[in-house]
Amino acid sequence: MKKHILPAIKMTALCIVLLAIVYPVSIWAIAQLSPHQGKGDIIQHQNKTYYENIGQSFTSDKYFWSRPSAVDYNAAGSAGSNKGPSNEEYLKQVQARIDTILMKNPGIKKLEIPADLVTASGSGLDPNFSVQAAKIQVKRIAKIRNIDESKINNVIAEHTEKPLAGLFGPEKINVLKLNIALDRLSAK
Repeated sequence: MKKHILPAIKMTALCIVLLAIVYPVSIWAIAQLSPHQGKGDIIQHQNKTYYENIGQSFTSDKYFWSRPSAVDYNAAGSAGSNKGPSNEEYLKQVQARIDTILMKNPGIKKLEIPADLVTASGSGLDPNFSVQAAKIQVKRIAKIRNIDESKINNVIAEHTEKPLAGLFGPEKINVLKLNIALDRLSAK
């Protein structure tokens, strides 16, 4: 038994040094070499700071609405709701979101609403939504901002990110970048 205790203590000490000191310090050092020193992709807009890769709450009718968040867009508590399709409370939340979209976007049919506009992502912080989620909101935004729909559709096309290598994942749009571009379009 004694011959196993000393190697176990040595291994524990080695793991503590490697995993609690060397690894975190090396990751921190690498982050300092990146833009923004590892603080993420930061966007400044209208004297506010936003993180590009964290979902933001947009609920005003003049903006493209974000994907719902199960954690109220709080990056400190990233998580899904863990409520399934048989949970009555969850179904009521989704139905309320559908009703709001139908009320605020006349002419849209229930079947046209993409799932990403009424359900939260697994992290609750997805900054992107589908092209369809943007397109069903164009009429509402064009009317409120008094902008031609074709100009808004052009902004959507400019901000659509293609799948990785043209193969992996769907087309997507960063909602924050899209809404900033919308503000710039309105300012012209």
